[in-house]
Amino acid sequence: MKHLHGSAREVFAKISGAVTRRRSAAAAFGAALLLAAPPLAVAPHAAATPMASLAGSQTAANAHRFTLPGIDGEPLPLAQFRGQPILVVNTASHCGFTGQYEGLQALWSAYRDQGLMVIGAPSDDFNQEYGSAAEVKAFCEGVFAVDFPLTDILHVKGADAHPFFAWAAAQSRAPSWNFNKYLIGADGALIRHYPSSATPAKIERDIKALLNGA
Repeated sequence: MKHLHGSAREVFAKISGAVTRRRSAAAAFGAALLLAAPPLAVAPHAAATPMASLAGSQTAANAHRFTLPGIDGEPLPLAQFRGQPILVVNTASHCGFTGQYEGLQALWSAYRDQGLMVIGAPSDDFNQEYGSAAEVKAFCEGVFAVDFPLTDILHVKGADAHPFFAWAAAQSRAPSWNFNKYLIGADGALIRHYPSSATPAKIERDIKALLNGA
């Protein structure tokens, strides 16, 4: 038995040595291939589009080509509002202008039956929004009784801006703060951009003119 055990140990040692030598040879061969191979070509990042190029490509676009993500996860294609004026506002829950939700709801209540569409686009780009869409929805509905459509939390400026806001920036200007407003005509063209300080009441006349075909 001792002789058999010794023989087994010798056989195992020989096999182990052979395996080790083969692994070493394979590693050396692989390293030689890597050294001999030409450098890999790295494809350019498709998302890194220069802003000037983006602006040029967006200039002729129509707002109806964009789809916003709804706050409940359902898509919100702007094309479904073709023939209606649309007011899109980048919003936030912890801003000095957050009280404008009340005015936006008043516009929606007064003119929705005449065709006006109001869309709130919550954004944390200025660090004044909740961390989740569910919190935003609960806040808007609970505090301001908002029932006009809201989007998911979006980026509204810079390289990560949602395509709608990239288009709007190319047409006029990007939001410089919360509650910038973009009034879209029935044909999908941007009619006017309003800064945060323009309250919903101040833009009501423009909305009425659109609805009346002026």
